[in-house]
This record gives sequence, C-alpha cells and structure tokens, in this order.
Amino acid sequence: MNEFYKLSLGERIFRIINYTLIVLLCLSIVLPFLNIFALAFNPGKDAERGGIYFWPRIWTFENFSKVFESSNIATAFGISVFRTVVGTISSVFLTAMAAYALKSKTIPGGKFFMMFIFFTMLFGGGTIPYYMLLKSIHLTNNIWVYVIPSLYSAWNLIIIRTFFQQIHPSLEESARIDGYNDFAIFMRIIMPLSRPVIAVIALFNAVAHWNDWFTGAFFVRKENLRPLSTLLQEMLTSAEAMRNTLNQAAGTVNYALLDKIQITGNSLKMATIIVVVAPIIIIYPFVQRYFAKGIMIGSMKE
Repeated sequence: MNEFYKLSLGERIFRIINYTLIVLLCLSIVLPFLNIFALAFNPGKDAERGGIYFWPRIWTFENFSKVFESSNIATAFGISVFRTVVGTISSVFLTAMAAYALKSKTIPGGKFFMMFIFFTMLFGGGTIPYYMLLKSIHLTNNIWVYVIPSLYSAWNLIIIRTFFQQIHPSLEESARIDGYNDFAIFMRIIMPLSRPVIAVIALFNAVAHWNDWFTGAFFVRKENLRPLSTLLQEMLTSAEAMRNTLNQAAGTVNYALLDKIQITGNSLKMATIIVVVAPIIIIYPFVQRYFAKGIMIGSMKE
C-alpha cells in the first residue's frame, strides 16, 4: 500500500483504472457461470418466477436426473471420451509431424504446400459435397467419422510450425552430430521443447471434439454412435418443443399436469451446459501451466 502512494498521480490513476477494468472483466466471466449454476440446481418451474441470479432458491438435482435418465447416456459418454482422447492425440501428433516437416525453408515445394494448406482455410466445398465425400469413403455411420476428418487443421499446423521455427537450429545440428535421425530429433528434442504449444493445441482439439454435436447429428444415424453433446442437444430440443406445444395448445392443456412440471426447457438447458462444460473445466488446470511457461529459457548457451 505504501508503494502505491509513492507513485505519481498519473500512475495511481492508471493503476486504479487498470485494476477496475480487470475486476469488471473477471465479473463478466464469472457471474454468467454462477447464474447457470444457480438455474441448473433450481427447479425449473420455480426459476420461471424469476429472482434467481447467483444461488439456487430451492436446491434440486431433478434437472440432472432428467439429463442422465436416457438409456444411451453411458454409451454417448463413452463415444465422446473415445473421440476426444483418440482424436486429440492423433491430431496433435500428426499435425506436429507435418509442421516439423514444413518448418524447413529448404524443403522442396515447401512454399507451394504452405499456400495449398492456407488455401483450405479460405475456401470449403460445402456441407453436401462434404457429406457425399464421407459417404463415398464409408465414414458415415462410422465411429471414425469423429476422428479421421479432423486429423489435420491448417490453423493448428501454422501455429505449431511457427513455434518450431523459433527453436534454435543448433539444437538439431548437435543432435545430428550425435547420430540422431529426423524422427529421433522430432521425438526427443522438438516435442519436449514444444510442450507449451502442444498443450494449447491439445486443449483446443479436446474442446472442439467434446463440444461437437454437428457431426453426430448430420453424419451418424445409429443411436449407439451418437456422442454426448449430440444426445444432450436432441434432449434439449425435445424438451423445448414439448413445452412450447403445451403452452400453445390453448383449451386442451391439462393445467394441473402442467403445474406439476418442474423441469423446463431453460432449466434443462442450464443442466446440459454444466454436464458438457464440467469435464473441460476439470482438465484445464492440468494444462494451464504450460500456456505461459518459458521452456526455451536457458536451453541455449552460445
């Protein structure tokens, strides 16, 4: 506190404004999550009265019971775990290998390949041609439709390639003198030094796989191959449709039965958000330390 008063008036004003903006930013992130938490653990019928902001008025697990009462929930959870783990590991490893091959400025056709990869970021074939392609190679209604099409990402490749190019080439030269081949250099030197970028790309891939409901909804028709996000999205859509039908059917609604409904579309939506987001929130702290960790510091001695 004494150091604060030693600052000039302009510096004190700057710090006050800076800290105020940081606090407001944190509140804008935390408060919506608290509201989702409160609505997820509160009966939906009671929540419709309003007045619930950051803490449930009446605690209940009925919303989560509705989410987990589906007989396919365990299978869907397994599919999501499979695609997230296998898809993330495969994508990160293969993308890193491609980035390592393309990081060299002397590779034949390197500029052409990078332009070709960048071109895929700007233009796509469209949903119908994409579906026809998946069907022609027998990936529709196949569990590998969640893994194979997303093995490579142009954006992730460019990020990893840029990071690889920052690694001092003398490390590779020393390894080659010791008799290492390209794969050994990649596995024993490049990958360990690239843990920060690998952790970030792995997290991005995992979140994308876990939250992807589109693939399961449009390219898979077998119920036992639907991932968790697709199943929960369908449950939410059904709940909303049922509620809207009951509200619009004037004169034919059993209002006594309607009043007994405690699970509304909004409460189910909040519980669904908690179920989908919770695994990512649990995993994030384990990789967060790599985000700003400077592993390259001290690795070179010139």
